[in-house]
Amino acid sequence: TAGCTFEEDGDPNQCEYSQGEDDDFEWELIRSYMMPHLTADLPHGSYLMVNSSQHAPGQKAHLLFQALSENDTHCLQFSYFMYSRDGHSPGTLSAYVRVTGGPVGSAVWNASGSHGHQWHQAELAVSLFWPSEYQVLFEAVVSSERRGYLGLDDILLLNYPCSKAPHFSRLGDVEVNAGQNATFQCVAAGKAAEAERFLMQRQSGEVVPAASVKHISHRRFLATFQLDEVSKEEQDLYRCVTQSSRGSGVSNFAELIVKEPPTPIAPPQLLRAGSTYLIIQLNTNSIIGDGPIVRKEIEYRMTSGPWSEVHAVNMQTYKLWHLDPDTEYEISVLLTRPGEGGTGKPGPPLISRTKCAEPMRAPKGLVFSEIQSRQLTLQWEPLGYNLTRCHTYTVSLCYRYFVGTGHNQTFRECVKMERNANRYTIKNLLPYKNIHVKLILSNPEGRKEGKEVIFQTDEDVPGGIASESLTFTPLEDMIFLKWEEPVEPNGLITQYEISYQSIESSDPAVNVPGPRRTVSKLRNETYHVFSNLHPGTTYLFSVRARTGKGFGQTALTEITTNISGRFPWAPRLVESESTITVLLRPAQGRGAPISTYQVVVEEDRPKKLKRELGGQECFPVPLTFDDAMSRGSVHYFGAELPASSLTEAKPFTVGDNQTYSGYWNPPLEPKKAYLIYFQAMSNLKGETRLNCVRIARKAACKESKRPLEVSQHSEEMGLILGICAGGLIVLIILLGAIIVVIRKGKPVNMTKATINYRHEKTHMMSAIDRSFTDQSTLQEDERLGLSFMDTHNYGNRG
Repeated sequence: TAGCTFEEDGDPNQCEYSQGEDDDFEWELIRSYMMPHLTADLPHGSYLMVNSSQHAPGQKAHLLFQALSENDTHCLQFSYFMYSRDGHSPGTLSAYVRVTGGPVGSAVWNASGSHGHQWHQAELAVSLFWPSEYQVLFEAVVSSERRGYLGLDDILLLNYPCSKAPHFSRLGDVEVNAGQNATFQCVAAGKAAEAERFLMQRQSGEVVPAASVKHISHRRFLATFQLDEVSKEEQDLYRCVTQSSRGSGVSNFAELIVKEPPTPIAPPQLLRAGSTYLIIQLNTNSIIGDGPIVRKEIEYRMTSGPWSEVHAVNMQTYKLWHLDPDTEYEISVLLTRPGEGGTGKPGPPLISRTKCAEPMRAPKGLVFSEIQSRQLTLQWEPLGYNLTRCHTYTVSLCYRYFVGTGHNQTFRECVKMERNANRYTIKNLLPYKNIHVKLILSNPEGRKEGKEVIFQTDEDVPGGIASESLTFTPLEDMIFLKWEEPVEPNGLITQYEISYQSIESSDPAVNVPGPRRTVSKLRNETYHVFSNLHPGTTYLFSVRARTGKGFGQTALTEITTNISGRFPWAPRLVESESTITVLLRPAQGRGAPISTYQVVVEEDRPKKLKRELGGQECFPVPLTFDDAMSRGSVHYFGAELPASSLTEAKPFTVGDNQTYSGYWNPPLEPKKAYLIYFQAMSNLKGETRLNCVRIARKAACKESKRPLEVSQHSEEMGLILGICAGGLIVLIILLGAIIVVIRKGKPVNMTKATINYRHEKTHMMSAIDRSFTDQSTLQEDERLGLSFMDTHNYGNRG
C-alpha cells in the first residue's frame, strides 16, 4: 500500500502530491493536535481541508496525486469530509482521472452537500495500465452558500481490486465509416450498486449515457454505448465510467476512428461512344477519403430520367450496353472501403451522349385528305422516338410528275417538313396528273425511304389550243382545218367546238358579217373540212377544247378562201404551119374579178411528161420569148390581154408575129409541136391568184395537113363507133343475163342491172375522154392544179 495519510510521521516517499497551479487557492493541511483552538466542526487528525467561508463562491482548489503506472489490478481509495453545521452545502468535491499528457476531461466522481460530521470512504477502480500513466486530481469548489468544510484524507493506492466500484475490462478501439452508428461495449467485473450510473466520457469532456446495461452474471455486466451517425468531427478518445457515492470505475481510453468513404476527384473519361453503348475509363487514381478500396462501381442514369443503375466493375475500362440512341447520360464512379456504409458519394459525373442510330423505317400511312386540280393535301403517321431513333431528324416529302405529253421531262421537288408535322399541302401542281409521292426519314446516321404512292390530281378546264398549231388548206368553196390537242389538256378531252363566221369578202353578194356556225368534234377528231363557203371570203375560226370541268380558252385564226377564174370551153378555129387560131372566152371570176389574161406557148417535146388533167402547174413567172430563149425555157408568154379587152369570146391567133402588152407573139416553127395554154390572173389584197387551162395542141409540120384532117375525122368516127359498139355489147350481155335468170325461174333486179350499165358506161366514157385528150382534142373546163397558185404566198399556203 502506498499513498498519503498526511500524518506527520508518515513516509514522504509514499505520498507525493502537489497543489494545483491553475486554481484559486490552496488546500490547507490540518493537524488537530497542533491547533488548541480548533473548532468543533472539524474532526481530529491530520488531513487537507477547505474552509468555504473563507473563499468566494465558485473558487476552486486542486490537489494532484502522484502519477501512477500500474501493471496489475489496483484500487485508489480516499476519504472525504463534507460538513456544515446548519446543513448547508459547503461545496462540491470531484475526482478527475487524467491520462498523462491529456486534458483533465470530465469528473469521474463527485459529491456535494453536507454529509454529516464524519468521514466517508470512496474508491476509484481505474483500469489503465502500463505503459500508460494517469493522474488523479481532486477539486474542491466553494458553494454559493459559503458555509462548512470540505476535507480529504487517506489517499491510498491498494494492490487489490476495489470492493465498492467495478473494474472495466480493456476497451478496444472502434472504427466506423462516416455516417454510421458507432457502438462501444464496456464489460465490467465487480459489484455494482443499484444507483450506479454508467457513462461514456469523451476526452474533450462530453458525456454520453449508456444505451443499455446487461448483467452477464451476478458480478459481471455489459454496458453498451452508441453514437449515432458519427462524423469525422466526432473522432476522439472515449472511456467508460460508473458513478456512485461509494466510488467510480474508469476504463482506459479507446479511440473512435471515423473513416471517410472514398470518392474520386476526377470524373470518368469517355473513350468511345456508339448509338447504344459508351466505353469509359474509371479514372480513380486520385480520391478524397480513406482507403483501402475494396469495390468499384459505375452509377449511370439519364440526365432527364429519375432512375439510375449501378454496375460493379473490376477493370479500369467499362462498356455500358443497351443504351438508348441520342440520349444524354450522367455517369459517376462509386468507390467502397471496408465496413458498413463504406461506399462513398458518387464522384464528379461524366455527361455524355450516345450517337444517333439509323431510323427503324420510313414513315407509313401516307394518304390524301384533300385532292384538288392544282393542289394535294397529304397526311401520314406521327413520328415517335422509337422510329426516328434520334432527336435530330428530318422528314422530307419528295414528289414528281411528268411535264407535257411525253415522259421525257419530269418535275421533281423535295420539301423539308417542319418538326412534328404530319400534314402538308403540295401546291402549284398540274391538273389530271399522276403525282408520285414518297416520304424520306433521315438522321445523321442514315435514311429510310418509303414506297412511292401515286395520287392523281383532279381535272380542270383545259388550256388554250396553241394558235400556231392551227394549220389549214383553203380552196375556193371549202377549207380544211387541222389543230392539235392543248399543250395543257388538264384532264380528259371530251369534245372540241369549232365556230366560224364570215367577216370580210370581195364579193359584194356575200353578207358580212355572216351568221355564226358551230361544229362539235369528238376528242380523237382534230380536223374538219368546212364546205359550201364563198370564194374570196375571210372567215374567223375559233377552236376550243372541253373536259369534264368545262371549256378552255379559245384559239382564233382568220382564213380566206381562194379566188379563181373558171374558163368556158374554147374550141380551136384554124391551124397553119406557123400559126394556130383558137377562140378565147372570158373566165368567170370566183371571189375576185379577173384582172389579166395571158396566152402561154410551151414546146411539146417527145420526152417531156405529158401534163395530166388536174396536175398542171400554172405559170407564175412571166417570160418573154427572148427571156425563154436565153434561159433555155420551154415556154414563153405570147400575149397578155387586159380583162376589159375580153368581155366576150374572141378568136386569137398564136404565132401572128404581133406584140401584146410587151410580149411578142412570134410565128411557130413548123417542125415543132406546141401546147397552147390560156391563163387568168386575179388580184386581191396584194395577193395574186392564177388559173390556167390547155386549150390546143399544134403538131409538127412533118404530119401533112390532109392526113391530119383524115386522122381527126377518123378519130371522131372511131369515137362514135366505139360508143355504139360498147353499148351494143352491154345490151347483149344484159339480155343474156335476163334469159338465163328467166330459165332458172329467178326474178331479175332491173335497178341493179341499170346501175351496172351506167357504171360501165361511165368508165368507158372516161377512157374515151382521156384518149380524146391525148389526140389534141379541145378540153372543156380543164383546170390544171388542185388550187390556185399564189406567186407571193404559194409556199406558205402549200
